[in-house]
Amino acid sequence: MDKQKAKILSVRIYGDETLRKVSGSVEDITDEIRQFINDLIKTMYEKDGIGLAAPQVGKSLRIFVVDPYWFREGNKKKPFVFINPEFVEFEGMQVNEEGCLSLPGIFEKVNRAERVVMNALNEKGEEIQLETDGLFSRALQHENDHLEGILFVDKIPRMRKIFIKKKLRELESTTDENGVNIREK
Repeated sequence: MDKQKAKILSVRIYGDETLRKVSGSVEDITDEIRQFINDLIKTMYEKDGIGLAAPQVGKSLRIFVVDPYWFREGNKKKPFVFINPEFVEFEGMQVNEEGCLSLPGIFEKVNRAERVVMNALNEKGEEIQLETDGLFSRALQHENDHLEGILFVDKIPRMRKIFIKKKLRELESTTDENGVNIREK
């Protein structure tokens, strides 16, 4: 397959069935998978995200990309690719606000591990191990949750959920009869 120009993918919104499925492992890193990763990266940057998981664009694959610092002045884009990721260590706790491209307009505080160690494959099929903390750690945990069918709003206290219930219903109301919910800007 010839390398094609990366394209912007449609991001699935709360209510889309794909967001609630547990993703399947990637068996082979084919040219099609590499192209999909390029599309995922382009979409993440175009939508101003710091991470994006395959389920968020309608693919139930264990792939996500993150670049938590690209938007800071003076930083260059440096995307990290994670295929079939697994956490091997968690340490400490941090509470911070999160948002999600699949939950536009919703921001809530979420408890996450302060430091994590993750094993995965990169886009070349090489085994990698990454130890991170702070925002990078939070981004890894958030994106990995997508691979398990978990959204950050599932992790907020029940009392806080009451305040966003109306917004969640509004997002969910645009889901079509096939369980697809895509909203373009």
